Amino acid sequence: MHTIWKGTISFGLVNIPIKLHSATENKDIKLKNLHKECHSPVKYEKVCPVCEKDIAQEDMVKGYEYTKNKFVVLEQEDLEALKEENEEKAVDIIEFVKLEEIDPIYFDRSYYLSPNDGGTKAYALLRNALEETGKIGLAKITIRSKQHLAVVRIYHHTLIMETIYFPDEVRDFKEVPNVPEEPSIVEKELETAKLLIDQLTATFEPEKYHDDYRTALLALIEEKKQGEAVTTAKEPARKDNVTDLMQALEKSLSKSKTKKKKSTAKKSKTTKKSTSQKAKAN
Repeated sequence: MHTIWKGTISFGLVNIPIKLHSATENKDIKLKNLHKECHSPVKYEKVCPVCEKDIAQEDMVKGYEYTKNKFVVLEQEDLEALKEENEEKAVDIIEFVKLEEIDPIYFDRSYYLSPNDGGTKAYALLRNALEETGKIGLAKITIRSKQHLAVVRIYHHTLIMETIYFPDEVRDFKEVPNVPEEPSIVEKELETAKLLIDQLTATFEPEKYHDDYRTALLALIEEKKQGEAVTTAKEPARKDNVTDLMQALEKSLSKSKTKKKKSTAKKSKTTKKSTSQKAKAN
């Protein structure tokens, strides 16, 4: 299992060296956008609309848009300094709480925790202590320059860490539109609904649930592949220096013609104006 982060779990004076592993994976089927005419993958390039040219990574800086089209520019040095200041490699447990006190709306992503070198005994100690007290650890951790709240709990004899949203990241339920207050409900309708719930009640067995759409899409792709409904993307033609030079010359020539037309029109206008003034003087 791939390690994505190394650090420690700390609570009180106890420090446990650990590794972080992603506990989930996104199995969405990624489809590329192709040009309908030639089936070549469509490129998304970074272009400056004002300078009308492609922009390389080294020519970009970060900016925060605080109002429409107004930006605060942040240099990479500023961001690196903040990162170093806040990115302590620790899952810092600040409190112990009960799992049922946290609503599922707060949960974000899950990570398995494994002991790093020399951390096996302390890892087992924390796991057993959590199991016997029925508590979970509430912690702070910084991953990829973003600070998270997190909980540390037991999952099948393994410590797992789940990042959770900060309270101001969870939208207020009062903003949800058209939620009924207490409409009058017929008792018979309520009893029927409860009976239906009882009939559909089961023990949660995750292995019996599958992504039907993904299965059907994979079957469709395989069917088309077997039927040879496939295409090979064409390699884009490489521009040589002669082509580039010709394009540059043609572009320069076009600009020169435009500029000459404007100059001629301006000169003609000035001449007419001068002739008109002389006629009036006579």
